Formats: sequence, C-alpha cells, structure tokens
Amino acid sequence: MSGLATATRALPAWAIDLRNPPAHKSKQAGIPDPPGFSSQSGSSSSKENKAAQRTPPTPEEMDTLKVKKAWELALGPVKSLPMTGIMMYMSGNSLQIFSIMMVFMAFKNPIMGIIGTGQAFERFETETNRAKMLQAKAAYVAMQLVALALGIWKVNSMGLLPTTRSDWLAWEAQREAIEHAVPAL
Repeated sequence: MSGLATATRALPAWAIDLRNPPAHKSKQAGIPDPPGFSSQSGSSSSKENKAAQRTPPTPEEMDTLKVKKAWELALGPVKSLPMTGIMMYMSGNSLQIFSIMMVFMAFKNPIMGIIGTGQAFERFETETNRAKMLQAKAAYVAMQLVALALGIWKVNSMGLLPTTRSDWLAWEAQREAIEHAVPAL
C-alpha cells in the first residue's frame, strides 16, 4: 500500500494540473461582451434555464427549413458551372486525355444527378411540403440539364458532333479545310 501512496504523490505537475484546472479568470473591466453574449451565461443554472426555455420547432418551421435546404441542393449544380466551363475552355479542343476526361465528367455527373434526383431530395420531403419539393426537384433537373449543355458545347467545340450534311451522308463532299498544317522534321 505504501508503494501506491508514494506513486500518487509523485505525479508530475501536468497531471495534477489536468485534475485541478485553474479557476476562470474574471473579465477585464475595459472589454465589453460581444453582442448576444453575457458573462453570466457560464454558470450551470443559466445553462439549465436556456435548455428549459428552448422550445422544439413547430412542423411549419421544420418544413420551411427543409424547403430552404432543398433549394440550396437544387441550385448547387449551377455553382460549379463557371469553374467547369473555364477548365473546359482551357483544356483546348484537341483530343487529349485531359479533355476526354473533362467531357466524360461533364456528361456523367449531370446524368447521375438526374437519375438520383428522388434519392437526393427524399430526406427533405414530407407530406406537407410535397408541392414545394416538386418545384425544387424541377429546378434541380433544369440545373443538371444546363450542366449537360456545357458538356455538349465542349463536344461540339472539339468537332465530335455531327453537325454538317457530310457527317451523315456518304455521297456529300466533305468541307474544304481553310488551313493545312505540315509537320516539320
């Protein structure tokens, strides 16, 4: 027993500090509290009062919050369009691995988003806000179609879309090239 008693007495200073934290320093007189904060809120009795005063949100408030979150989700695809457009523009119109990956992702992400529309919004949908969710879902699909149009623009700028008659008809003459490049030795 005496060995155990000496082991507890020989604790390092940091272990003793952890068991006995220093007292809270009082607020300096010249610094005011930030708006919405009072220095008396640190006591446990005021925390209990705040917990007792807080009422759970009403179903109408929860529906409003869910609709707001659904609209944030619906407008999310548009937020990434400028960066995607700039990256597609900068990748060039030649067939390289980077531009092919950009085109693949430009088609894959919107198509997967449209397919997963119901799953994306199911956590926000309730019986009372079904009509508002339908509007958010329609906006989400529209934004995904805009993202898909960006991919179609890129494919067209790469020259991979058949847009002339000679692309479809074998007897039509192909377009005459304005310029020709000659490889150098």
